[in-house]
Amino acid sequence: MSMTRLGHDEAFTQYGLIPRLANVMPAMVIMYGINFVPALPGAVTLVVRNVCAAFIILTLTLAISALLNIITAIYARRPDAHRRPIKGYVQLVKLAIFAIATILIIATLMDRSPLILLSGVGALAAVLMLVFQDTLLSLVASVQISSSDMLRVGDWIEMPQMNADGDVIDVALHTVKVQNWDKTITTLPTRKLISEPFKNWRGMQESGGRRIRRSILLDQNSVRFLTPAEMARLRRFRPLTAYLDQKELELAQWNARLGDADPFNARRLTNIGTFRAYLENYLRQHPGIHQEMTLLVRQMAPTPEGVPMEIYCFTNTVAWAAYEAIQSDIFDHLLASLPEFGLRVFQSPSGADFARLGAEMVTPMPRVANERG
Repeated sequence: MSMTRLGHDEAFTQYGLIPRLANVMPAMVIMYGINFVPALPGAVTLVVRNVCAAFIILTLTLAISALLNIITAIYARRPDAHRRPIKGYVQLVKLAIFAIATILIIATLMDRSPLILLSGVGALAAVLMLVFQDTLLSLVASVQISSSDMLRVGDWIEMPQMNADGDVIDVALHTVKVQNWDKTITTLPTRKLISEPFKNWRGMQESGGRRIRRSILLDQNSVRFLTPAEMARLRRFRPLTAYLDQKELELAQWNARLGDADPFNARRLTNIGTFRAYLENYLRQHPGIHQEMTLLVRQMAPTPEGVPMEIYCFTNTVAWAAYEAIQSDIFDHLLASLPEFGLRVFQSPSGADFARLGAEMVTPMPRVANERG
Protein backbone atom coordinates (compact mmCIF):
# COMPACT_ATOMS: atom_id res chain seq x y z
CA MET A 1 0.00 0.00 0.00
CA SER A 2 1.68 3.18 -1.18
CA MET A 3 1.68 6.45 0.73
CA THR A 4 -0.10 9.33 -1.01
CA ARG A 5 -1.75 12.56 0.09
CA LEU A 6 -4.24 11.91 2.87
CA GLY A 7 -7.29 12.83 0.83
CA HIS A 8 -6.25 10.47 -1.97
CA ASP A 9 -4.87 7.67 0.18
CA GLU A 10 -5.66 4.19 -1.13
CA ALA A 11 -7.16 3.26 2.23
CA PHE A 12 -9.99 5.75 1.72
CA THR A 13 -10.88 4.06 -1.56
CA GLN A 14 -10.46 0.57 -0.18
CA TYR A 15 -12.83 1.02 2.77
CA GLY A 16 -15.34 3.34 1.07
CA LEU A 17 -15.53 6.11 3.65
CA ILE A 18 -16.60 8.87 1.26
CA PRO A 19 -19.42 6.90 -0.45
CA ARG A 20 -20.89 6.01 2.94
CA LEU A 21 -20.93 9.65 4.02
CA ALA A 22 -22.47 10.64 0.68
CA ASN A 23 -25.46 8.39 1.41
CA VAL A 24 -26.40 10.58 4.39
CA MET A 25 -27.46 13.56 2.28
CA PRO A 26 -30.26 11.83 0.27
CA ALA A 27 -31.67 10.36 3.49
CA MET A 28 -31.68 13.80 5.12
CA VAL A 29 -33.44 15.30 2.07
CA ILE A 30 -36.17 12.64 2.26
CA MET A 31 -36.48 12.92 6.05
CA TYR A 32 -37.05 16.68 6.01
CA GLY A 33 -38.70 16.89 2.57
CA ILE A 34 -41.48 14.47 3.50
CA ASN A 35 -43.03 17.21 5.60
CA PHE A 36 -43.67 19.28 2.47
CA VAL A 37 -45.54 16.55 0.60
CA PRO A 38 -49.27 17.43 0.79
CA ALA A 39 -52.12 15.07 1.67
CA LEU A 40 -49.91 12.47 3.31
CA PRO A 41 -51.24 10.77 6.44
CA GLY A 42 -49.35 11.61 9.59
CA ALA A 43 -48.53 7.96 10.24
CA VAL A 44 -46.82 7.64 6.85
CA THR A 45 -44.82 10.79 7.44
CA LEU A 46 -43.72 9.51 10.85
CA VAL A 47 -42.68 6.11 9.51
CA VAL A 48 -40.69 7.65 6.64
CA ARG A 49 -38.92 10.07 8.98
CA ASN A 50 -38.06 7.34 11.47
CA VAL A 51 -36.78 5.00 8.78
CA CYS A 52 -34.64 7.76 7.28
CA ALA A 53 -33.27 8.66 10.73
CA ALA A 54 -32.43 4.99 11.39
CA PHE A 55 -30.75 4.78 7.98
CA ILE A 56 -28.66 7.87 8.79
CA ILE A 57 -27.56 6.36 12.10
CA LEU A 58 -26.63 3.10 10.38
CA THR A 59 -24.75 4.91 7.62
CA LEU A 60 -22.81 7.07 10.08
CA THR A 61 -21.96 3.98 12.11
CA LEU A 62 -20.59 2.21 9.03
CA ALA A 63 -18.65 5.37 8.12
CA ILE A 64 -17.08 5.47 11.59
CA SER A 65 -16.21 1.78 11.23
CA ALA A 66 -14.56 2.52 7.87
CA LEU A 67 -12.66 5.43 9.43
CA LEU A 68 -11.33 3.11 12.15
CA ASN A 69 -10.24 0.63 9.46
CA ILE A 70 -8.38 3.44 7.69
CA ILE A 71 -6.66 4.46 10.92
CA THR A 72 -5.63 0.83 11.50
CA ALA A 73 -4.28 0.48 7.95
CA ILE A 74 -2.29 3.73 8.17
CA TYR A 75 -0.94 2.79 11.60
CA ALA A 76 0.16 -0.60 10.27
CA ARG A 77 2.59 1.19 7.92
CA ARG A 78 4.64 2.45 10.84
CA PRO A 79 7.95 0.58 11.31
CA ASP A 80 7.14 -0.14 14.95
CA ALA A 81 3.49 -1.13 14.40
CA HIS A 82 4.23 -4.82 14.97
CA ARG A 83 5.38 -4.04 18.51
CA ARG A 84 2.17 -2.29 19.54
CA PRO A 85 -0.73 -3.67 17.45
CA ILE A 86 -3.99 -1.72 17.85
CA LYS A 87 -6.30 -4.03 15.93
CA GLY A 88 -7.74 -5.54 19.12
CA TYR A 89 -8.54 -2.13 20.61
CA VAL A 90 -10.10 -0.96 17.36
CA GLN A 91 -12.33 -4.01 17.30
CA LEU A 92 -13.44 -3.26 20.87
CA VAL A 93 -14.31 0.35 19.93
CA LYS A 94 -16.27 -0.95 16.93
CA LEU A 95 -18.19 -3.32 19.18
CA ALA A 96 -19.17 -0.48 21.51
CA ILE A 97 -20.18 1.79 18.59
CA PHE A 98 -22.36 -0.88 16.98
CA ALA A 99 -23.98 -1.66 20.33
CA ILE A 100 -24.88 2.01 20.83
CA ALA A 101 -26.03 2.32 17.21
CA THR A 102 -28.29 -0.71 17.60
CA ILE A 103 -30.01 0.86 20.61
CA LEU A 104 -30.44 4.18 18.80
CA ILE A 105 -31.85 2.53 15.66
CA ILE A 106 -34.37 0.47 17.62
CA ALA A 107 -35.39 3.53 19.66
CA THR A 108 -35.78 5.60 16.48
CA LEU A 109 -37.91 3.00 14.71
CA MET A 110 -40.11 2.66 17.81
CA ASP A 111 -40.26 6.45 18.20
CA ARG A 112 -39.19 6.11 21.82
CA SER A 113 -36.44 7.64 23.90
CA PRO A 114 -33.19 5.60 23.97
CA LEU A 115 -33.17 6.02 27.76
CA ILE A 116 -36.11 3.63 27.99
CA LEU A 117 -34.12 0.90 26.27
CA LEU A 118 -31.00 1.70 28.29
CA SER A 119 -32.94 1.27 31.51
CA GLY A 120 -33.84 -2.23 30.40
CA VAL A 121 -30.20 -3.01 29.58
CA GLY A 122 -29.33 -2.67 33.25
CA ALA A 123 -31.60 -5.60 34.07
CA LEU A 124 -29.84 -7.68 31.42
CA ALA A 125 -26.35 -6.94 32.72
CA ALA A 126 -25.80 -10.49 33.93
CA VAL A 127 -26.93 -11.90 30.59
CA LEU A 128 -24.69 -9.49 28.70
CA MET A 129 -21.72 -10.48 30.88
CA LEU A 130 -22.36 -14.09 29.98
CA VAL A 131 -22.81 -13.34 26.27
CA PHE A 132 -19.69 -11.16 26.07
CA GLN A 133 -17.58 -13.33 28.36
CA ASP A 134 -15.12 -14.27 25.62
CA THR A 135 -14.87 -10.64 24.51
CA LEU A 136 -14.07 -9.42 28.02
CA LEU A 137 -11.51 -12.16 28.59
CA SER A 138 -9.94 -11.42 25.21
CA LEU A 139 -9.81 -7.71 26.04
CA VAL A 140 -7.97 -8.39 29.31
CA ALA A 141 -5.60 -10.76 27.49
CA SER A 142 -4.93 -8.18 24.75
CA VAL A 143 -4.10 -5.51 27.31
CA GLN A 144 -1.72 -7.84 29.15
CA ILE A 145 -0.03 -9.00 25.96
CA SER A 146 0.43 -5.42 24.72
CA SER A 147 1.54 -3.93 28.05
CA SER A 148 4.07 -6.68 28.78
CA ASP A 149 5.26 -6.93 25.15
CA MET A 150 4.71 -10.69 25.17
CA LEU A 151 3.81 -10.95 21.51
CA ARG A 152 4.29 -8.98 18.30
CA VAL A 153 3.36 -9.49 14.69
CA GLY A 154 6.32 -11.27 13.08
CA ASP A 155 7.36 -13.18 16.21
CA TRP A 156 8.13 -16.88 15.92
CA ILE A 157 6.12 -18.68 18.60
CA GLU A 158 5.79 -22.34 19.48
CA MET A 159 2.67 -23.71 21.21
CA PRO A 160 2.58 -27.51 20.73
CA GLN A 161 -0.68 -28.02 22.62
CA MET A 162 -2.43 -25.83 20.01
CA ASN A 163 -0.44 -27.18 17.01
CA ALA A 164 1.13 -23.75 16.46
CA ASP A 165 4.76 -23.36 15.39
CA GLY A 166 5.53 -20.42 13.11
CA ASP A 167 5.28 -16.67 12.61
CA VAL A 168 2.52 -14.49 14.07
CA ILE A 169 0.76 -12.79 11.17
CA ASP A 170 -2.18 -11.14 12.95
CA VAL A 171 -3.09 -10.09 16.49
CA ALA A 172 -6.78 -9.24 16.90
CA LEU A 173 -9.12 -8.88 19.86
CA HIS A 174 -10.37 -12.47 19.92
CA THR A 175 -7.76 -14.37 17.91
CA VAL A 176 -4.08 -14.56 17.06
CA LYS A 177 -3.16 -16.09 13.69
CA VAL A 178 0.06 -18.08 13.34
CA GLN A 179 1.39 -19.21 9.97
CA ASN A 180 3.15 -22.51 10.60
CA TRP A 181 6.29 -23.59 8.78
CA ASP A 182 4.23 -25.92 6.58
CA LYS A 183 2.30 -22.79 5.47
CA THR A 184 -0.87 -23.80 7.31
CA ILE A 185 -2.50 -21.22 9.58
CA THR A 186 -3.42 -21.89 13.21
CA THR A 187 -5.92 -19.55 14.88
CA LEU A 188 -5.42 -19.21 18.64
CA PRO A 189 -7.87 -17.61 21.09
CA THR A 190 -6.11 -14.56 22.52
CA ARG A 191 -6.85 -15.58 26.08
CA LYS A 192 -4.99 -18.88 25.57
CA LEU A 193 -1.73 -16.95 25.32
CA ILE A 194 -2.29 -15.78 28.91
CA SER A 195 -3.62 -18.97 30.46
CA GLU A 196 -1.31 -21.48 28.72
CA PRO A 197 2.48 -21.49 28.18
CA PHE A 198 4.08 -20.80 24.83
CA LYS A 199 7.62 -20.21 23.59
CA ASN A 200 8.57 -16.96 21.86
CA TRP A 201 11.78 -17.16 19.81
CA ARG A 202 12.14 -13.37 19.54
CA GLY A 203 15.00 -13.33 22.06
CA MET A 204 17.00 -15.71 19.89
CA GLN A 205 16.34 -13.66 16.77
CA GLU A 206 17.35 -10.40 18.46
CA SER A 207 20.49 -11.89 20.03
CA GLY A 208 22.04 -12.62 16.65
CA GLY A 209 22.93 -16.22 17.51
CA ARG A 210 21.10 -19.54 17.40
CA ARG A 211 22.02 -22.42 19.65
CA ILE A 212 23.55 -25.70 18.56
CA ARG A 213 23.11 -28.44 21.11
CA ARG A 214 23.74 -31.88 19.73
CA SER A 215 25.62 -34.99 20.85
CA ILE A 216 27.30 -37.95 19.23
CA LEU A 217 27.58 -41.30 21.01
CA LEU A 218 31.10 -42.70 21.13
CA ASP A 219 31.78 -46.41 21.51
CA GLN A 220 33.26 -46.86 24.99
CA ASN A 221 35.41 -49.75 23.78
CA SER A 222 37.33 -47.34 21.55
CA VAL A 223 38.48 -45.09 24.44
CA ARG A 224 42.16 -45.59 25.32
CA PHE A 225 45.45 -43.83 26.07
CA LEU A 226 47.47 -42.25 23.27
CA THR A 227 50.86 -43.60 22.37
CA PRO A 228 53.84 -41.26 21.77
CA ALA A 229 53.66 -42.08 18.06
CA GLU A 230 50.00 -41.10 17.91
CA MET A 231 50.66 -37.86 19.75
CA ALA A 232 53.38 -37.01 17.24
CA ARG A 233 51.02 -37.79 14.39
CA LEU A 234 48.25 -35.61 15.84
CA ARG A 235 50.57 -32.60 15.97
CA ARG A 236 49.86 -31.97 12.31
CA PHE A 237 46.36 -30.77 13.30
CA ARG A 238 46.69 -27.03 13.89
CA PRO A 239 43.96 -26.79 16.56
CA LEU A 240 45.96 -29.33 18.64
CA THR A 241 49.51 -28.00 18.39
CA ALA A 242 49.36 -25.59 21.34
CA TYR A 243 47.24 -28.02 23.39
CA LEU A 244 49.69 -30.90 22.96
CA ASP A 245 52.69 -28.69 23.78
CA GLN A 246 51.05 -27.51 27.00
CA LYS A 247 49.88 -30.99 28.00
CA GLU A 248 53.23 -32.66 27.33
CA LEU A 249 55.00 -30.11 29.52
CA GLU A 250 52.38 -30.41 32.26
CA LEU A 251 52.43 -34.23 32.26
CA ALA A 252 56.23 -34.40 32.19
CA GLN A 253 56.46 -32.18 35.27
CA TRP A 254 53.75 -34.13 37.09
CA ASN A 255 55.24 -37.53 36.32
CA ALA A 256 58.72 -36.35 37.29
CA ARG A 257 57.44 -35.32 40.73
CA LEU A 258 55.61 -38.64 41.03
CA GLY A 259 58.81 -40.67 40.61
CA ASP A 260 56.97 -43.89 39.69
CA ALA A 261 58.31 -45.89 36.76
CA ASP A 262 55.04 -47.79 36.22
CA PRO A 263 53.22 -46.22 33.24
CA PHE A 264 49.86 -47.05 34.75
CA ASN A 265 50.45 -44.68 37.65
CA ALA A 266 51.60 -41.85 35.39
CA ARG A 267 49.30 -39.28 33.86
CA ARG A 268 48.74 -39.80 30.14
CA LEU A 269 46.62 -38.32 27.39
CA THR A 270 43.53 -40.15 26.20
CA ASN A 271 42.15 -40.14 22.70
CA ILE A 272 38.70 -38.96 23.86
CA GLY A 273 40.14 -36.06 25.89
CA THR A 274 42.39 -35.00 23.03
CA PHE A 275 39.48 -35.17 20.62
CA ARG A 276 37.39 -32.98 22.94
CA ALA A 277 40.19 -30.39 23.05
CA TYR A 278 40.54 -30.53 19.26
CA LEU A 279 36.83 -30.01 18.76
CA GLU A 280 36.70 -27.02 21.13
CA ASN A 281 39.66 -25.33 19.42
CA TYR A 282 38.13 -26.13 16.02
CA LEU A 283 34.90 -24.37 17.01
CA ARG A 284 36.77 -21.33 18.34
CA GLN A 285 38.33 -20.92 14.92
CA HIS A 286 35.14 -21.61 12.95
CA PRO A 287 33.85 -18.54 11.04
CA GLY A 288 30.22 -19.52 11.53
CA ILE A 289 30.32 -19.74 15.34
CA HIS A 290 29.49 -16.76 17.58
CA GLN A 291 32.59 -16.34 19.74
CA GLU A 292 30.95 -13.98 22.25
CA MET A 293 28.37 -16.54 23.36
CA THR A 294 28.66 -19.75 25.34
CA LEU A 295 30.87 -22.38 23.71
CA LEU A 296 31.25 -25.79 25.34
CA VAL A 297 32.33 -29.25 24.30
CA ARG A 298 31.48 -31.58 27.14
CA GLN A 299 31.41 -35.26 27.90
CA MET A 300 28.10 -36.42 29.33
CA ALA A 301 27.40 -39.37 31.62
CA PRO A 302 27.93 -42.73 29.89
CA THR A 303 24.81 -44.54 28.69
CA PRO A 304 24.15 -48.06 27.38
CA GLU A 305 24.48 -46.56 23.89
CA GLY A 306 27.95 -45.09 24.52
CA VAL A 307 29.59 -41.93 25.82
CA PRO A 308 27.76 -38.77 24.66
CA MET A 309 30.03 -35.97 23.46
CA GLU A 310 27.92 -32.80 23.34
CA ILE A 311 28.55 -29.60 21.43
CA TYR A 312 26.95 -26.50 22.95
CA CYS A 313 27.53 -23.28 21.04
CA PHE A 314 25.78 -20.58 19.00
CA THR A 315 25.97 -19.71 15.33
CA ASN A 316 26.53 -16.11 14.29
CA THR A 317 23.34 -16.15 12.21
CA VAL A 318 19.69 -16.85 12.99
CA ALA A 319 18.68 -17.63 9.41
CA TRP A 320 17.30 -21.16 9.34
CA ALA A 321 19.03 -22.38 6.18
CA ALA A 322 22.41 -20.91 7.16
CA TYR A 323 22.10 -22.30 10.69
CA GLU A 324 21.39 -25.82 9.44
CA ALA A 325 24.28 -25.60 6.98
CA ILE A 326 26.75 -24.56 9.68
CA GLN A 327 25.54 -27.28 12.05
CA SER A 328 25.74 -29.95 9.36
CA ASP A 329 29.26 -28.90 8.30
CA ILE A 330 30.49 -29.11 11.91
CA PHE A 331 29.16 -32.62 12.43
CA ASP A 332 30.32 -33.75 9.00
CA HIS A 333 33.84 -32.78 10.04
CA LEU A 334 33.43 -34.25 13.51
CA LEU A 335 32.32 -37.68 12.28
CA ALA A 336 35.01 -37.82 9.60
CA SER A 337 37.73 -36.90 12.15
CA LEU A 338 36.94 -39.64 14.67
CA PRO A 339 39.11 -42.37 13.04
CA GLU A 340 42.16 -40.08 13.32
CA PHE A 341 41.79 -40.32 17.11
CA GLY A 342 41.02 -44.03 17.17
CA LEU A 343 37.40 -43.44 18.17
CA ARG A 344 34.25 -45.04 16.86
CA VAL A 345 30.64 -43.92 16.84
CA PHE A 346 28.19 -46.23 18.58
CA GLN A 347 25.60 -47.56 16.17
CA SER A 348 22.97 -50.21 16.76
CA PRO A 349 23.49 -53.27 14.57
CA SER A 350 21.43 -53.37 11.41
CA GLY A 351 20.23 -56.18 9.20
CA ALA A 352 23.42 -56.02 7.13
CA ASP A 353 25.52 -56.51 10.29
CA PHE A 354 23.58 -59.62 11.28
CA ALA A 355 23.77 -60.96 7.73
CA ARG A 356 27.55 -60.53 7.71
CA LEU A 357 27.82 -62.18 11.12
CA GLY A 358 25.69 -65.10 9.95
CA ALA A 359 27.82 -65.52 6.83
CA GLU A 360 30.98 -65.66 8.96
CA MET A 361 29.46 -68.28 11.23
CA VAL A 362 28.52 -70.65 8.39
CA THR A 363 31.86 -70.37 6.60
CA PRO A 364 33.52 -73.84 6.82
CA MET A 365 36.76 -74.02 8.78
CA PRO A 366 39.81 -75.20 6.82
CA ARG A 367 40.55 -78.87 7.35
CA VAL A 368 43.77 -79.93 9.09
CA ALA A 369 45.67 -82.59 7.23
CA ASN A 370 45.83 -85.96 9.00
CA GLU A 371 49.49 -86.59 9.86
CA ARG A 372 48.93 -90.24 10.63
CA GLY A 373 49.48 -92.54 7.76
